[in-house]
Amino acid sequence: MDDLIVAIGLVLVIEGVLYALFPEAMQRMMAMAIAQPGRVLRIAGLIAALVGFVVVWAVRR
Repeated sequence: MDDLIVAIGLVLVIEGVLYALFPEAMQRMMAMAIAQPGRVLRIAGLIAALVGFVVVWAVRR
Protein backbone atom coordinates (compact mmCIF):
# COMPACT_ATOMS: atom_id res chain seq x y z
CA MET A 1 0.00 0.00 0.00
CA ASP A 2 2.91 2.33 0.69
CA ASP A 3 4.13 1.94 -2.89
CA LEU A 4 0.70 2.92 -4.24
CA ILE A 5 0.63 6.09 -2.15
CA VAL A 6 4.17 6.97 -3.25
CA ALA A 7 3.22 6.37 -6.90
CA ILE A 8 0.18 8.64 -6.62
CA GLY A 9 2.33 11.29 -4.96
CA LEU A 10 4.88 11.11 -7.78
CA VAL A 11 2.14 11.49 -10.39
CA LEU A 12 0.89 14.59 -8.59
CA VAL A 13 4.41 16.04 -8.38
CA ILE A 14 5.10 15.47 -12.07
CA GLU A 15 1.76 16.88 -13.19
CA GLY A 16 2.09 19.83 -10.84
CA VAL A 17 5.52 20.69 -12.20
CA LEU A 18 4.23 20.50 -15.79
CA TYR A 19 1.29 22.81 -15.03
CA ALA A 20 3.53 25.23 -13.12
CA LEU A 21 6.25 25.42 -15.77
CA PHE A 22 4.18 25.13 -18.96
CA PRO A 23 0.62 26.34 -18.31
CA GLU A 24 -0.09 27.41 -21.90
CA ALA A 25 1.20 24.13 -23.33
CA MET A 26 -0.94 22.18 -20.87
CA GLN A 27 -4.01 24.20 -21.92
CA ARG A 28 -3.27 23.40 -25.57
CA MET A 29 -2.88 19.72 -24.77
CA MET A 30 -6.20 19.71 -22.88
CA ALA A 31 -7.93 21.38 -25.82
CA MET A 32 -6.47 18.75 -28.14
CA ALA A 33 -7.68 15.98 -25.81
CA ILE A 34 -11.20 17.43 -25.75
CA ALA A 35 -11.22 17.44 -29.55
CA GLN A 36 -10.36 13.72 -29.73
CA PRO A 37 -13.07 11.06 -29.93
CA GLY A 38 -13.55 9.04 -26.76
CA ARG A 39 -12.34 5.88 -28.49
CA VAL A 40 -8.94 7.44 -29.19
CA LEU A 41 -8.57 8.55 -25.56
CA ARG A 42 -9.59 5.10 -24.33
CA ILE A 43 -6.99 3.38 -26.52
CA ALA A 44 -4.30 5.87 -25.48
CA GLY A 45 -5.19 5.29 -21.82
CA LEU A 46 -5.03 1.53 -22.21
CA ILE A 47 -1.64 1.76 -23.93
CA ALA A 48 -0.32 4.08 -21.20
CA ALA A 49 -1.59 1.70 -18.50
CA LEU A 50 0.04 -1.26 -20.22
CA VAL A 51 3.37 0.54 -20.61
CA GLY A 52 3.23 1.60 -16.95
CA PHE A 53 2.49 -1.98 -15.89
CA VAL A 54 5.44 -3.29 -17.89
CA VAL A 55 7.76 -0.67 -16.40
CA VAL A 56 6.67 -1.49 -12.83
CA TRP A 57 6.93 -5.21 -13.54
CA ALA A 58 10.43 -4.82 -14.99
CA VAL A 59 11.64 -2.74 -12.04
CA ARG A 60 10.06 -4.99 -9.39
CA ARG A 61 11.15 -8.27 -11.01
